[in-house]
Amino acid sequence: MHDNTYLPDHFLRHIAAIMPAHLSMDEFVASCRRPLRRSIRVNTLKISVAAFVARMQPFGWQLDPVPWCDTGFWLSREDESVPLGNTAEHLSGLFYIQEASSMLPVTALFACEQIRHDGMLLDAAAAPGSKTTQIAALMGNQGMLVANEYSSSRLKVLSANLQRCGVTNVGMTHFDAKVFGQWLPETFDAILLDAPCSGEGTVRKDEDALRNWSIESIDEIAAVQQGLLESAFHALKPGGVLVYSTCTLSLQENQAVCQSLQDKFGDAFSFDSLADLFPAAEKACTPEGYLHVWPQIFDSEGFFVARLRKQHSVPNTMFKPGKLGKFPFLPLPAKESEPMLREIEAAFGVVPQGNLFGRSEEIWLFPQLFEQVQGKLRFDRIGLKLAETFKKGYRLTHEWALAYGDGASKGFVELDIADAREFMMGRDVWPEQEAAGTGEVIVRYQGHTLGMGKWVGSRVKNALPRELVRDNNLFV
Repeated sequence: MHDNTYLPDHFLRHIAAIMPAHLSMDEFVASCRRPLRRSIRVNTLKISVAAFVARMQPFGWQLDPVPWCDTGFWLSREDESVPLGNTAEHLSGLFYIQEASSMLPVTALFACEQIRHDGMLLDAAAAPGSKTTQIAALMGNQGMLVANEYSSSRLKVLSANLQRCGVTNVGMTHFDAKVFGQWLPETFDAILLDAPCSGEGTVRKDEDALRNWSIESIDEIAAVQQGLLESAFHALKPGGVLVYSTCTLSLQENQAVCQSLQDKFGDAFSFDSLADLFPAAEKACTPEGYLHVWPQIFDSEGFFVARLRKQHSVPNTMFKPGKLGKFPFLPLPAKESEPMLREIEAAFGVVPQGNLFGRSEEIWLFPQLFEQVQGKLRFDRIGLKLAETFKKGYRLTHEWALAYGDGASKGFVELDIADAREFMMGRDVWPEQEAAGTGEVIVRYQGHTLGMGKWVGSRVKNALPRELVRDNNLFV
């Protein structure tokens, strides 16, 4: 029990006034004081769900399916001596540690048959990357996903999670999400707006989440949410789908925000009922068809999810093109890109997918749909950095290895568990059962990539980025 969980009386009175009659306040309070079940989501860009379950069975991982996410599981482990984030499978990007309720919005988005997996999508509030990587996996790294994050302090962790999970189709931006309706009207086939909120539903993992709670702050946040939702609606193509979600419980930030959009645009869109999204979804369904997940219903965090479909265009009084600086990249000429791609295929048996661009001493791999937004938006990062160039050639990057190394049919070295630990601690390794090669090599453990190295005689020189070096409490 989390006996120290702060649940102020004025918050409990507020909740009692809005909680559905069939739910119990006593159960609500008890659930808020109960620790969250640990949950993870399998990253199908790297491994299938069946293969992951089989891989973890010998280690005593108990995986109980999350009913609203085909790749989500509640997890219990027999041996918890190694932190979950230090397991080989996490370091290789095979799974993402994600609260079960937060898997709901992306499930709701992709439950629409109209969703184009190869289209242009927007995650308007992306960090730390749980939903962004979930979307990218469902897109199969096709199309393009714009991942926006307003908080500059959270951009680095977003980028790190995208790289670890092998995501290649994302362009990262750093704006107040209200700009998308202004700068990119009717551009996106689908949008997720997991809006900043008061976080009332997160109290089970943060006992002080409600320390500064007040009705006044909720009303202020709701006004921001209304502006974000209106902007996202303008950025959505007619026929497109938008999911609005929060990790909070108050009606002001949820139903009332949706109603404000309805009041403004009427029949320009319609809300879908999510009552059949998964078995037992009706337990959390509101009369409007939204999902209002109270923590006691599914033993999870509190969450809210609404899905709308845009029927037709509306006048956009927000439109105002943004000012862009000079774009620092140039397309790589065919005489440079084609030989490079042939060399990579000859060395590793895989061909990077996308368009090659260069700047200074770097070569980047951009999503193929990037041209649709080129010159309309300033990006912090696009696709992945493929290589760094120097006088005698180029050096492939760690993030390229994480994205493509698992599929390599040659040019890799498999390490045993002892050498894999050494490698993740930033040390060079001497693989005992591998014939020494030459040049760059993908370093793998049990078929999944840890990073890049370079053969120096019979030694593999470590090329792991220093910020990723871990201590010795590694793997299972």
